[in-house]
Amino acid sequence: MDAPEAANIVIRQISKRIGQKLSEEIALRISSLPLLVLEDLSEALLDFTTLADFQSWLEDT
Repeated sequence: MDAPEAANIVIRQISKRIGQKLSEEIALRISSLPLLVLEDLSEALLDFTTLADFQSWLEDT
């Protein structure tokens, strides 16, 4: 799997996890992440319950 495919999956998973569609700005930011960071995010998102959880994680990376 390459980074664009992984980003698309992560965007869909986060949207489903938090119950809302992500803004285009956030989706673009996720799409710019390298594959290794996307892999970490794919695990971390299992702990997210709000958009703030995701934003906090993103700021820490």
